[in-house]
Amino acid sequence: MQRMFRWLAAVVLCCWVGTASGEAKPGARLEAAQKAYSEAMTLYEAGKYAEAVTRGEDALTRWEAELGGASPDVARCVDLLGLLHWLQGDFDRAEPLFQRGLEIREKAFGKDHPDVADSLNHLANLYIQQGRYTRAQQLHERALTIREAAFGKDHPNVAGSLNNLATAYKSQGFFERAEPLYQRALAIREAVQGKNHLKVTGPLSNLANLYVEQGLYGRAEPLYLRAIAIREAAQGKNHPDLVSVLHNLALVYLAQELHERAELLFRRAVAIQEAALSKNHPELAMTLTNLADLYASQGLLGRAEPLFQRALTILESVPGNNHRNVASLLHDLARLYLEQGLYDRAEPLFLRALAVQETALGKDHPALAQTLNTFAQLRLAQHRLDDALPLYTRAFAISEHRLRQEALDFSESRLGSFLQYLRADEQGLYALLRAHPGDARVRRLALGSVLLHKGRSVEETADISRTLYRSLDAEALDILERLRGLRTRLASFSLADPGALSPTEYQQRLKALADEGDALEAELARRSAPLRGRTALPPPDKIVDRVAASLPQDGVLIEFIAYVDRPLVPKPGMARVKRPGTLRYLALVLFPDATTRALDLGPAAPIDRAATRLRDALARRDARFEASAQALYRLAFQPLRPLLGNRRRLFLSPDAQLSLVPFDALHDGRHFLLDAFDFTYLTSGKELLPRTWDSRPASSIVVLADPDFHASAETPPQALGPTPAHDERSASLGRFSALRAGLAATPWTALPGSRQEAESIKRLLPQAELFLGPEATKQRLFLLPTPGVLHLATHGFFLEDASAPRGSRAVVSFGGLGNGAPRDHPPDPLLRSGLVLAGAPAPASGTLDAASASADRTMVTALELAGLNLWGTQLVVLAACDTGRGDVRLGQGVFGLRRAFVVAGAETVVMSLWKVNDAKTGTLMEAYYRNLLAGQGRATALREAMREFQRIQPHPHYWAPFIAVGSDAPLHALAPRPQQAPDLSPPRGP
Repeated sequence: MQRMFRWLAAVVLCCWVGTASGEAKPGARLEAAQKAYSEAMTLYEAGKYAEAVTRGEDALTRWEAELGGASPDVARCVDLLGLLHWLQGDFDRAEPLFQRGLEIREKAFGKDHPDVADSLNHLANLYIQQGRYTRAQQLHERALTIREAAFGKDHPNVAGSLNNLATAYKSQGFFERAEPLYQRALAIREAVQGKNHLKVTGPLSNLANLYVEQGLYGRAEPLYLRAIAIREAAQGKNHPDLVSVLHNLALVYLAQELHERAELLFRRAVAIQEAALSKNHPELAMTLTNLADLYASQGLLGRAEPLFQRALTILESVPGNNHRNVASLLHDLARLYLEQGLYDRAEPLFLRALAVQETALGKDHPALAQTLNTFAQLRLAQHRLDDALPLYTRAFAISEHRLRQEALDFSESRLGSFLQYLRADEQGLYALLRAHPGDARVRRLALGSVLLHKGRSVEETADISRTLYRSLDAEALDILERLRGLRTRLASFSLADPGALSPTEYQQRLKALADEGDALEAELARRSAPLRGRTALPPPDKIVDRVAASLPQDGVLIEFIAYVDRPLVPKPGMARVKRPGTLRYLALVLFPDATTRALDLGPAAPIDRAATRLRDALARRDARFEASAQALYRLAFQPLRPLLGNRRRLFLSPDAQLSLVPFDALHDGRHFLLDAFDFTYLTSGKELLPRTWDSRPASSIVVLADPDFHASAETPPQALGPTPAHDERSASLGRFSALRAGLAATPWTALPGSRQEAESIKRLLPQAELFLGPEATKQRLFLLPTPGVLHLATHGFFLEDASAPRGSRAVVSFGGLGNGAPRDHPPDPLLRSGLVLAGAPAPASGTLDAASASADRTMVTALELAGLNLWGTQLVVLAACDTGRGDVRLGQGVFGLRRAFVVAGAETVVMSLWKVNDAKTGTLMEAYYRNLLAGQGRATALREAMREFQRIQPHPHYWAPFIAVGSDAPLHALAPRPQQAPDLSPPRGP
């Protein structure tokens, strides 16, 4: 489907109407010429283009007779005629007219005159319509330079050039360059001409178009609605200029399967066009195409085909019909025949569509990916896998190229949305693998997709942080510091008492803070882009081999992926309506020699239920846990064992609910897997790739433990008060505020085991620096120089938990929020995960605000922790409850504390999957550090400590709560010493 470009013609006109440098000389003929020109303009405004051409040609003849062929008035008139021919689809007649106008102005005024910039814009916009994007970009860049020099950077004419240049970038797939130009153009128009001026609609609509290209429909719709309202107020409800915005908003509704809304808008657009334009106008063809596509998506193929054929006839009658719009129409018609099972009729249309797109757009434009993927479906329907694979491979390469361009300039939330937008094509590769698991080429292609896309969001976000801290760019570091401060404000405000603010105002304030954070993240991404581009991932055709070469010879990588399975080939006659599909698990296995294996593990629902039951059983110390451990083993691991041979060193990259269970605790009926396998956990297999930058590992060892909570407990719990039960939204906001107040008001349970744990580490590692009791503060954590090892032993939390057992390192209560429904919790999982540290004394007042202020000094959220500088930190140990939990995002990992510390730069993070006992955790951690000191790897040392602890605490509740995610390399900060037997005697006390 294509976007409408009629607004470009309007920009051509608005840039120069009434701004000609020359005045008509007195005389009847000149007055007649001016009158004819004015009448042509009136007819243009009314959408009567053919009649306008007649009056424009009359004006041109009169001006040429009186003024000669080099007059500025002649240039003005030929530009109008060029515009009118363009609007009627006659590009061959429009181009020489625009070129003549440019030549006249350059000779009359010089090459750097503002009127020359007008002509450059006219010609460049025509080139965009013709698909000549590189040439258009060059002309628009020249025009922008001229206008900024002549008018300054905040003039409406500069806004016009920004708008046009952005469209040239977008048309080439350079979305990251286009967005800031559209935003700047919109800001100039609103500031100078007012927010409801007709000329605001250009950048509004085009910024919305950009968001649609990226799947951000929620951002696009309000911009389109605002543009429609402005145009209807200024021009009426039946003006041709309305069509493009109506059309594009309909496309948004179509993409969201809001078919009734889309059809009404398409039909309204067709009615306006048929009344204002000829029956064979190319713009009408585009609207007919998308109305046909709407019918096809509903399975109404008999209504769709005549519209497609009519639109194709119109476009093929236009000179120069090798335009991208023709390619789009050919693709849509071919897809219709594919869905009807008419494969012989579809194939030549796909071939022609590709040829047209490659000519108009180049071989790597994002628009080709859709055609390639749909053409590949046809090849599969024809049972031609050998012909389908090159199409899928090329489409994936194009999408990956696009992602690398996009990721360099995106904020984290924006990148996450874009990755989700690309996920549909990615999941098609997994469905292809399910259908052809024995084909090595299919396995390699699917695994390449997993390796490049899985966990990509956290990787790109971490890369921005690393690059900025390493670049030492003072201005960028200042922005980074502002971002850290803003995140702290957001963490505080999101859980604060809204006070006099209405729920709507409160949410608007939250959104404003989040948007400000996104803008700062995007600015940091742009600043770091040049350096980040030098450490790009291997290309799609190399990634599998590079990761395989990074595996140890006795190792195996297992990538679990949860994906939505949908039919590979459309069933003839079936509606195109998107169905939920079935979520399934797929396991891809990679060996050091780059050979692969694949296994479909079946529907995800029973596996996820088994994983949840096991985790809950282990967290509750359920004596009957073994049945759950065996059930998950049978579903998720036993099918893989024949593929592994005798290999025991496994690098696991889990997905979905499998990310929240320790595979060591699975049971095969005789033994725990801890006894048979060495597991190392990864977010993605690409973490095995050697780092291409100097990590400069730090050597200091810092421990924060046993925070002093007494100062934070001065505010009595009764200060919380009840929440308004009569107003659900107010009650929800009240529970938000109660979280922070509850954290402050809670009489925290002391953690003597964590102090003993810290002192044990100090005995083993005398160089360790301890911050205990009142020194274990949030402020201390954020002021630390980058440590080599950071050990945090305190209370941890992830909201939506059950009540905490006595003697655990979990938050006991969250005031009024602790028992709230999940919908009452803050939406951002990075605000629902965190640690509690010592803080300054609370204000004397026993109010809710006082409690919240105290919690600001004690609670540190994952969102704030993501801003730490841990580049050079080899190991972070989160010896607290639930530090490995969070919201699961399919294909992108767990969003919570683990993500925060990876983004901050930690190479390896040790974290818990349930609530851990204070005293027993200290014993396990002492054994862990003894193993590290003996030179064992970071994951290996934990695994050996678990095996030793298992002998005295057989229940995996005690020995299996922690997993190590990341590198298994030994610590550079520790020199190997002879290993001593750890003291694993049963701890005293509960």
